[in-house]
Amino acid sequence: MKYVCIHGHFYQPPRENPSLEAIELQDSAYPYHDWNERITAECYAPNGTSRLLDAQQRIVKLVNNYGQISFNFGPTLLLWMEQKSPEVLELIKQADKESQQRFGGHGSAMAQVYNHMIMPLAHARDKETQVIWGIRDFVYRFGRRPEGMWLPETAVDIPTLEVLAAQGIRFTILAPRQAKRVRAQSGRSWKDVSGDRIDPSRAYQIRLPSKKTMALFFYDGPISQGVAFEGLLSDGKKFADRLMSGFSDERTWPQLAHIATDGESYGHHHHYGEMALTYALNSIENGGIAKLINYGQFLELHPPDHWVEIFENTSWSCAHGTERWKSNCGCNSGGHADWNQEWRAPLRSALDWLRDTLAETFEKEAKSLLREPWAARNDFIDVVLNRANENLAMFLQKHATHELDASERVRALKLLELQRHAMLMYTSCGWFFDELSGLETVQVLRYAGRAIQLAREATGQDVEAAFCERLRNAKSNIPEHGDGEQIYKKWVAPAIITVDKVAGHYAVSSLFETYGEKTRIYCYTVERQAYDVETEGRVRLAIGRGLVRSEITTEEIVLNFAVLHFGDHNITGGVREFLDEQHFSELRSKLNDAFTKADTAAVIRILDEQFHRGTFSLSSLFRDEQRRIIGIILNDTVASVSGDFRKMYENQASLIRFLNSLAVPVPDTLRSVAAIALNSQLQQALEKPDIDVAGIRCLLRETRLNNVHLDATTLEFIMRHRLEIQATAFHDHPEDLDSLKRLHVLLDVAGDLPFPVGMWTAQNLAFQRLTTNHNGANGKAIDDPVHQEWVRELAAVSEKLHIRGPLLSKGAASD
Repeated sequence: MKYVCIHGHFYQPPRENPSLEAIELQDSAYPYHDWNERITAECYAPNGTSRLLDAQQRIVKLVNNYGQISFNFGPTLLLWMEQKSPEVLELIKQADKESQQRFGGHGSAMAQVYNHMIMPLAHARDKETQVIWGIRDFVYRFGRRPEGMWLPETAVDIPTLEVLAAQGIRFTILAPRQAKRVRAQSGRSWKDVSGDRIDPSRAYQIRLPSKKTMALFFYDGPISQGVAFEGLLSDGKKFADRLMSGFSDERTWPQLAHIATDGESYGHHHHYGEMALTYALNSIENGGIAKLINYGQFLELHPPDHWVEIFENTSWSCAHGTERWKSNCGCNSGGHADWNQEWRAPLRSALDWLRDTLAETFEKEAKSLLREPWAARNDFIDVVLNRANENLAMFLQKHATHELDASERVRALKLLELQRHAMLMYTSCGWFFDELSGLETVQVLRYAGRAIQLAREATGQDVEAAFCERLRNAKSNIPEHGDGEQIYKKWVAPAIITVDKVAGHYAVSSLFETYGEKTRIYCYTVERQAYDVETEGRVRLAIGRGLVRSEITTEEIVLNFAVLHFGDHNITGGVREFLDEQHFSELRSKLNDAFTKADTAAVIRILDEQFHRGTFSLSSLFRDEQRRIIGIILNDTVASVSGDFRKMYENQASLIRFLNSLAVPVPDTLRSVAAIALNSQLQQALEKPDIDVAGIRCLLRETRLNNVHLDATTLEFIMRHRLEIQATAFHDHPEDLDSLKRLHVLLDVAGDLPFPVGMWTAQNLAFQRLTTNHNGANGKAIDDPVHQEWVRELAAVSEKLHIRGPLLSKGAASD
């Protein structure tokens, strides 16, 4: 028998602000909110509804790739997906259920060590917790125990395998160069397979010092490299043929051809890679030569009959073992020949010091609150996954030394959260790339900063200065960034959020948004207790009081706030702890008296006197809300400027066309005027509820005549969004002729644009309806003119969406 298994390791570096437990706006991911959202759109979602095409490149089937391959998702990525893209998470979970039916009861999903920590470099305690958390997260997501577990970067040593085996994991996947020697279980002689020479076509078994055993699979290196780096996904047939080349007629045993790569290869790194995967899977499934399988089923059908020994402290992405995550080994992303990675060792040393210091603090402080602090940490993942009050109560009932009062509960949670972030700060991405000031490295420092903050709040111990002193030994390749301490103070310390900042954010944003009695702001809630707004022309003054609660630590505090908005981008205000009703009333009275007298200087003076250092401005807002409010403030200005540019363009349009007709270079000033005016007009035209096709075509003609460079990213995003809304309307009411005609019109406009418009979501929504048996519009008879028009529109929409034509029957219109 010949079997094929494709494994995808789906994972993204975490990007959230640790204080907010959320990803803030990332401009580099535009037009998406952040990189998780962008990669979900380019990879994770497309693999859940991939396309199988016919010879005319029309969609004939939507396929959930996850159900036919082996895969693992990073738990931190799934946590984000649960909150921001639940429909994609549901596709992934459904695929695992379907794969159990397909592969003899063995699900294709594998677990993963929790936060992508390099396990051979981890403390023994962290090894155990990481595996336990990875398993618990998997059970929570998929409703079953995992058979296999992915090791980050396939980094392995014997203690790590011992932890996996102790937790009931049956197998893991390694790179071929990690195999040392093998022997048949029926024989006595070992064969040296170092240097990538292990035969990947079978499962192997390793005997551990504890006498436990574990199955190991060593993926096919050359084919995996071809997928990741050699353009193999540019052609589904070529991909399938290359997979089949992994078999050999000289083998006399059941053969497994299997590969392992980053899952993002299928759609993000290689555009339409998910469709090449779908084609290859379909080709193999229907070719009759080999059978698709996953690792769990293969182990059941063909248990290992060979022993294997491994090279410890090795990985799949570092030729020097695990040095990439602790030294200047030479592995990097390339592109900066004069850079070095000497910063890696002092960074790890500083984090090791912080980990050990905080571990001692945790043990000392937690023993009066938690029976067995480290056992409580192992179980804390249950709270991370479900922070409902009743779930937290069950956790504390199990682990608390006594019934904790509110302040003790907060301390216990801060100590446990401290430990969570002390593990998150070892996420492997922090060392993988070239520069200390890189986003991924700053991210692990942000976790360290959060751990330091929690230690300070829970115990009064402040280790920030000592940590920064150690960071000085880590030197940036970029002179202006200096060293780790400067980077920490520049990007990490300012991002640490306190309740004062939450209250300040609430105060400013309340001027631009109507809040209810209780408002969620990331991982905080603000319960309004008092709130008044006074207005004088464009100037506004808001004074209030609110109960701010952390949904992470359950800490609560009542704060006063006041904020003055001058009507433009100038905003000032302050926050302080609530003392009593008398102090609050006096403050409100002073501010209102000064404001009603139009004495702005007095209002500002009172704010300074009453709030001291707790003042804030528009820059104090969290990034998303800051951008939204700035947009509101700038809206009138931008509209006015855009109008001015349109008038300038109209006055100079004939001159610009004349210069272009003579091939005379258009001055930069005039070219910029044309670009701003036409892009603005096109954007407005595409956003209008009733789209003007003729007007848009006229604008597009002008852009061609004037050689205007269009803002394709923004315009494509707007057009795609319009299509998705209309495709949803058609999906919900396929018998509605008007809805179908509006979709047709939008598809015509999309086809006129001089750049491709993403139709993935629109195709998904329309596919079911366009391939369902229909009879007509609103139940009209077949010979009715309205029905005939509906049929023509349906065929046209099918063609424009590249979907094989609709099916029509004599029955009533199917919904």
